[in-house]
Amino acid sequence: MTVTEEFRAARDHLVSVQEDWERARQEFEWPRFEHFNFGFDWFDKVAASPERADQNALVIVEEDGSTLSRTFAQLSADSNRAANWLRSIGVERGDRMILILGNQVELWETMLAAIKLGAVLVPTTTQMGAYDLQDRVTRAEAKWVLGGTETLEKFDEVDGDYSLIHVPGIYGSDNETVPQVSGRTVHQYSEAYAASAELTPTQPTGADETLLLYFTSGTTSKPKLVEHTHTSYPVGHLSTLYWIGLQPGDVHLNVSSPGWAKHAWSNFFAPWIAEATIFLYNFTKFDAASLMQNMDEGGVTTFCAPPTVWRMLIKADLSQLQQPPRVAVSAGEPLNAEVIEQVQRAWGCTIRDGFGQTESSLQIANTPGRAVTFGAMGLPLPGFDVALIDPVTEKETDEGEICLRLDPRPVGLMRGYYGDEAKNKEVFRDGFYHTGDIASRDANGVITYVGRADDVFKSSDYKVSPFELESVLVEHPAVVEAAVVPAPDEIRLAIPKAYVTLASGWDPGEKTAAEILQHCLDKLPPYKRIRRIEFTELPKTISGKIRRVQLRQAEQERAQATGTEAGYGVEYREEDLGLKPKR
Repeated sequence: MTVTEEFRAARDHLVSVQEDWERARQEFEWPRFEHFNFGFDWFDKVAASPERADQNALVIVEEDGSTLSRTFAQLSADSNRAANWLRSIGVERGDRMILILGNQVELWETMLAAIKLGAVLVPTTTQMGAYDLQDRVTRAEAKWVLGGTETLEKFDEVDGDYSLIHVPGIYGSDNETVPQVSGRTVHQYSEAYAASAELTPTQPTGADETLLLYFTSGTTSKPKLVEHTHTSYPVGHLSTLYWIGLQPGDVHLNVSSPGWAKHAWSNFFAPWIAEATIFLYNFTKFDAASLMQNMDEGGVTTFCAPPTVWRMLIKADLSQLQQPPRVAVSAGEPLNAEVIEQVQRAWGCTIRDGFGQTESSLQIANTPGRAVTFGAMGLPLPGFDVALIDPVTEKETDEGEICLRLDPRPVGLMRGYYGDEAKNKEVFRDGFYHTGDIASRDANGVITYVGRADDVFKSSDYKVSPFELESVLVEHPAVVEAAVVPAPDEIRLAIPKAYVTLASGWDPGEKTAAEILQHCLDKLPPYKRIRRIEFTELPKTISGKIRRVQLRQAEQERAQATGTEAGYGVEYREEDLGLKPKR
């Protein structure tokens, strides 16, 4: 059996048992290859098949309605051209390439080309400034940077031994301004299309060769550099395909920005493993009505979005979507029950949460065909043996750190943190990979997210999960987003404080504060009550995740400050508002 046949057999089996979690868990085995190249051994083979050659592999719709589409056969040929051209300008196996593009076809061409060549991709968001780009060039040991005009101009301030590749903007013309970067060679990507569409591999691609270097979003510390191989994502995302419920011929829309791991998950690997179409709608500002209109026109059958998008969607009229997707999923941060219920009523499908990391493919999820426990992450996915380990005793428990058993090691797990042996020793120990996330497990084995180990805190000797309190907060119509952190307290050690971003039309004053705190007072047990609230835009990482560490630091500084100090917002306290439980 060839590697293509073995990979297809594993994929087909997961598709056939998508609604039978028990069978999938018992029968699935990771295909473990000595050599594997997703471009040659999978994508090109799919593109050469009569049933998929003329199917769209990629569809990108712009805000003005213009549409670009590429079939599997077209992308196979164009990625070969890109690979031949990259090789001609000096790109070699193992060279690190920072890929810093938006949702444009060259992103997918280059990723496939780099995979075929054995170059190492370092996907990076276009929002990066020179300081962060310098960090990425240095730590990733970049030899090439591929991006648009405005992005490449930032590299005028970035040192290193690298060359630049200029990619025109979306639908860019030949006369687009070429970036001027002092002392740098700037190659023109447009020349790639004149190269040959015939490409022959020079050598087999080792399954353990490095393919991707991903910087994490850095919610609690400096971004870590995650190293993935030619199998840990290309093969590992079989688990992501299973969770989503992707099937051959689906049209999959995932709302995610390029440069982050989730984009590779659901806008590259998982859909193409399924032989599905990747559908993109490029918007500069989120508009629920436009998104739903394009979902209808594009025939989207499977839809994935982060919690922020789901929360914004339910503020709109969901009935505008005439043909709801068969599948709706969410990942990135836990989703609260109120959002799931509203979408279920409007679209007739249940949003299924999933849990994974930049460091892995999907580990835990609510899977197709099973009743969803609202607010829960679900069950371990095929190929992942999950244990909850008490951080103090290091023993297995029903509430503790999410850990993965390493015997056998899941294919969908990173090699490690590149260049950080101390961190690798910390997370790979005692036969487990330690995720740093805390969860609980009920009598049926269903796992519920509690929070990052750094986020959970104690108040009056009770353990408080910010997620649980935030889920209650966002049920109130005034609340778009919320983050709960400990505010130092002399008697209780710490008390829960909420930072809240308000929906439009709500005044950030005492009346709104009282209404939201009263809502929480009525919904939460006394020991979990939110006693303080402040209205603000929440600080986030560049990938959109809330930086609770920054809010915790602000509370520590406020507690230590004397008198009225500039820089702190208006804080409303439960005791000053005279609130009492209604029950």
